[in-house]
Amino acid sequence: MVKASIFKWVGVTSLALHVVGWGQDFIYEKPPFDYWTAVAPNPVSALGEALAKGERTLPLKDDKAVVQELLKEFGIEPTSQVLVFSKTSLQRDRISPSTPRALYFNEQTYVGWVPGGLIELTHMDPKLGPVFYQFDTDRPDRPVPKFDRTESCMPCHAGGMTDNLPGLMLRSVYPNAKGEPIFQAGTSLIDQQSPLNIRWGGWYVTGKHGSLVHRGNAIAENDKERTVLNTAHSSNLENLKEFFDTDRYLAPTSDIVSLMILDHQVGMHQRLTKASYDVRNSMDRRKALLKDLGEAPGDGLSGSALTVARSQVEKVLEFLLFCGEAELPEGGIDGSPAFVEGFMKNKKATPDGKSLKDLQLLNRLFKYRCSYLIYSLEWDSLPQEFLTMLYDRLHEILTATNPVKGYEHLSASERQAILDILLKTKPNLPANWR
Repeated sequence: MVKASIFKWVGVTSLALHVVGWGQDFIYEKPPFDYWTAVAPNPVSALGEALAKGERTLPLKDDKAVVQELLKEFGIEPTSQVLVFSKTSLQRDRISPSTPRALYFNEQTYVGWVPGGLIELTHMDPKLGPVFYQFDTDRPDRPVPKFDRTESCMPCHAGGMTDNLPGLMLRSVYPNAKGEPIFQAGTSLIDQQSPLNIRWGGWYVTGKHGSLVHRGNAIAENDKERTVLNTAHSSNLENLKEFFDTDRYLAPTSDIVSLMILDHQVGMHQRLTKASYDVRNSMDRRKALLKDLGEAPGDGLSGSALTVARSQVEKVLEFLLFCGEAELPEGGIDGSPAFVEGFMKNKKATPDGKSLKDLQLLNRLFKYRCSYLIYSLEWDSLPQEFLTMLYDRLHEILTATNPVKGYEHLSASERQAILDILLKTKPNLPANWR
């Protein structure tokens, strides 16, 4: 890969972040990761190979049809659609309140698209974290379409806000009438712990949420003294037809429940990625140090690597178990039944029907507060010694007679329900769990 030499400073929302200086060495580019040379087979690269061999074709003259085909290929529900209209990503020149950027996602893959523009794809690799692709349907110079994996994504996707690691993030901004973020008014990084009244600035939001006033669907005006967000007609919307031509998109909605799920999932993916890189890197450095000292490499985690691992165990589990989750507004939220149906299609349920995907939506997002990403390949592919530490600590939290400090939000009955669900639906649990 050849690094680009010039990048513009841009604000970013969704799968992007502020551009940082480029030219330093990053740990993800070095062993044991080798981000750019490591083999990373996934559904995106597999489809690219099928296109190159002529085994598959795509309707390139209709980018909306291409998006539909890609979602079908990757098992992503079109009902997951959420829309962002702030000029805060790679295709900022195409994005505006009248032409928002659509995002679609499942547990492994994210697809971003602006009508008439590029299709952006991100796949979660179990070791490398997010791997980024661009797909241009309008390339007459190419006899065969191609998914481009280039370094142009990395100034935004591996900067200071993701600890200089490949990462995902979500932001809430104050957008003006053109979609330009008013940065002097401030921005907010968003995840499941963020109060709902600061979320979704620069995003469209549909669904019911009672008296809650969030920042979605609203345009900001500013003068020299202050910025005012006009939220007079931004709440409890059924569709977005008053804002733009929704027929250009796969749905006329940007569902509030889908947004809430996205806020959780991106945060969880980021913590798994951070833990994977930090633990693997510390183990590799420890091994190299012992080699330089002429000592045996030892078994498992030790020394500074063990300290790093212990810290990451708590950071992962705190998010996995929804510590500090923001409360929903009085009366809860209500989104699209079609999204909920699509989201639940691949749930892993016990014989009596309990699942970590069961939604609550009254004062919290899920009925059983343990992330469904515990089933993910990203979780299962964590270094084995670290994974053992995670399971030991999780088992301790779920089986303690009295709530473990920091996890008091989980009642005894909810902890027992989570334990029961995992015992009946999660393969390869440690023997001591059973």
